[in-house]
Amino acid sequence: MLQFLRRKIQFLGRKIRHSKGVSPEHAKEKVSPFSGNLSRDLEEVKSVLGFSKDLIIKEFFIEARQKIKAAILMIDGMIDKKDVDEQILRPLILNPCLSKIDERADSQDLAAYIEYNVLTAADIKKTPSMEAAVDGILSGDTVLLLDGFPKAFIISTRGWETRSISEPETDPVVRGPREGFVETLRINTAMLRRKIKDSNLTIEQMRLGRKTKTDICIAYLKNVANPELVNEVKNRLQRVDVDSVLESGYLEEYIEDSPFSIFPTVGISEKPDVIAAKVLEGRVAVMTDGTPIVLTVPLLFVEAFQSADDYYSRPYYSSLVRLLRFGAFLVSILLPAIYISVTTFHQELIPTALLYTMAAAREGTPFPAFIEAMMMGAVFEILREASVRMPRPTGQAVSIVGALVIGQSAVTAGLIGAPMVIIVAVTAIASFVTPNLLDVGTLLRAYFSVLSAAMGLFGIMIGLIGLLIHLVTIRSFGVPFLSPIAPMIFRDLKDVILRVPMWLMAARPRSIEMRDSVRQEFLLMPGEDDEKEPDKKRDA
Repeated sequence: MLQFLRRKIQFLGRKIRHSKGVSPEHAKEKVSPFSGNLSRDLEEVKSVLGFSKDLIIKEFFIEARQKIKAAILMIDGMIDKKDVDEQILRPLILNPCLSKIDERADSQDLAAYIEYNVLTAADIKKTPSMEAAVDGILSGDTVLLLDGFPKAFIISTRGWETRSISEPETDPVVRGPREGFVETLRINTAMLRRKIKDSNLTIEQMRLGRKTKTDICIAYLKNVANPELVNEVKNRLQRVDVDSVLESGYLEEYIEDSPFSIFPTVGISEKPDVIAAKVLEGRVAVMTDGTPIVLTVPLLFVEAFQSADDYYSRPYYSSLVRLLRFGAFLVSILLPAIYISVTTFHQELIPTALLYTMAAAREGTPFPAFIEAMMMGAVFEILREASVRMPRPTGQAVSIVGALVIGQSAVTAGLIGAPMVIIVAVTAIASFVTPNLLDVGTLLRAYFSVLSAAMGLFGIMIGLIGLLIHLVTIRSFGVPFLSPIAPMIFRDLKDVILRVPMWLMAARPRSIEMRDSVRQEFLLMPGEDDEKEPDKKRDA
């Protein structure tokens, strides 16, 4: 009882601190200013960093009217040594103008002269806090200390090894850009800037994680995005008080609306063009340093069936493919359940010739259809997980050979009927059409299979009604998850089941509240007048 009360008191204390904007970690921190004594400050920094072997300390003298001792501190492997040499050491040691400084100039005047006339780095900050300087060192910056000056210069010289920009493997496209985000945050923000060259594109930065101190950026269009949405995203991120944020998935679980739902309410992508398109519609993007996966909010259910290829190709085939995606998703979650219910409860629905064939194929199998479906589903998930975790060449061989050998052997041994192998194979292929709902489809498949084994088609209908009720109740940052279908927004149906031509989508989706709803000029349909206009000008 006493332990329960103690935990409740601690929880209330943390809640009060969060409401005041102070986290438990920050409540304990005390700002340690620099003393101005170089030797003492260097020893203090060393002790804070635990006398790490990768800490580089370079002490030198600045040749002014009187020699001034200085030192730079940096982490080996996180800085660009060429920038350190050309932007810090050479200007400080070899600059002849420093010798012309008046002898009566104090440390403040010398520091100001060095900052504005000597150092050539583009990003320089001054701080009296030792914690801020240590954070800068651990982030890849170089810290400059001057003897007699109680502040530190934090100079940006980050230069660690990065992965080159390449085509993302999770979002392949037939037509369109082949570039994808990388693990470096500044490269990702620059790639987004290349897509949206608008002064209203706002990128705000914060740090999350007590130990990792991971840089997080939120990106939005200031004149398009709803200010309430932006503030809600900031508030949810600021409430995340954890030790580590190593990937955007850490943040996704803390900021989503329905944590107990199997459906995601936060979008993900690693393609700059996809993120740019969503930001242009009024959404907010959340970028995390160390991962190429970018989060977007709010998320709608129909986005799982949309692909970047839909907007780079003509609308007719794109609409057909989108219809196939909806159909494939229904097949992936309902086909095993329908087979179980029909073979177990509703044999009269099967044509006589087909019924004889299925009965002959299942003759001698010891398990009912439900057990067969569960067994084959488990085998498929094991093969899929093995193909993902194994090295790519080996994984592909394991998945293909494993499926062929296990399926054929199970049918030959009489453990599984041949129709069930076909059902599972079609279900597996259909599930890969909507990769964003792959994990959701697996859970729904088991859900409908259990209901069909218990109540047949009646159970499937009950399951569908429950699923629809659940989808209607979900919201993503205040936006109904099933928009624009429920609630029905007719104007937004242009880009749901079918994709109309681009010149008909003059307004942004009304499902997402925004400031500016106009995306392009109206009446941009191409026609004969546009084609004859050059001829008229040439004749004139």
